[in-house]
Amino acid sequence: MSDWTVLFEGTNFARLLYGLWITIRIAGISLVLSMVLGVFMGIAMTSQNRVLRFLMRVYLEFIRIMPQLVLLFIVYFGLARSTGINLTGEISAIIVFTLWGTAEMGDLVRGALASIPSHQYQSAAALGLTRAQQYRYVILPQTIRRLAPLSINLATRMIKTTTLVALIGVVEALKVGQQIIDANRFDFPDAALWVYGLIFILYFLICYPLSVAARKLEKKWA
Repeated sequence: MSDWTVLFEGTNFARLLYGLWITIRIAGISLVLSMVLGVFMGIAMTSQNRVLRFLMRVYLEFIRIMPQLVLLFIVYFGLARSTGINLTGEISAIIVFTLWGTAEMGDLVRGALASIPSHQYQSAAALGLTRAQQYRYVILPQTIRRLAPLSINLATRMIKTTTLVALIGVVEALKVGQQIIDANRFDFPDAALWVYGLIFILYFLICYPLSVAARKLEKKWA
């Protein structure tokens, strides 16, 4: 029997697709939260308040230095024991990826805001707009154009990084693949090649179109 048929044994293929849905759900929720919080963080990083800028910089560097896997273990295992809060693996993953995504998005927003010419702020102020109105009507619309391609790239990074959640027991695509391989290791000795190959294809089918879209937007709005 050809080992590739393991992909269609029983409900294996459907399980892989459902695992992929879990991956997309974690990445999607985390990305939406990160985008909202990241905008506020980016604005804070360009604030005239030095203390606020310092705190945001410390947060950014802390998240960048700390490996996501360590953060996953801290939230999933550490918080559960120290606080008694019972967090599921999926909720823990969303928390960690939101923390990471917020830091990355905040820095992207900061860079986009910094790229806006100073005369745009001055012109908006000359029109009598308040600080909030300046951001709403003048600054943020231009910032969004600069951010769109970068946000899509962040989405692809987040989708790929979610494979780490298999290590805290979340049954996403990679974890399902491991379960299928373990359950069929005697009947299908080379199942790993086909299972992981299919997982690669599934991730490629999601991430490649996003990468193409990011490049097109970057050229269009450059």
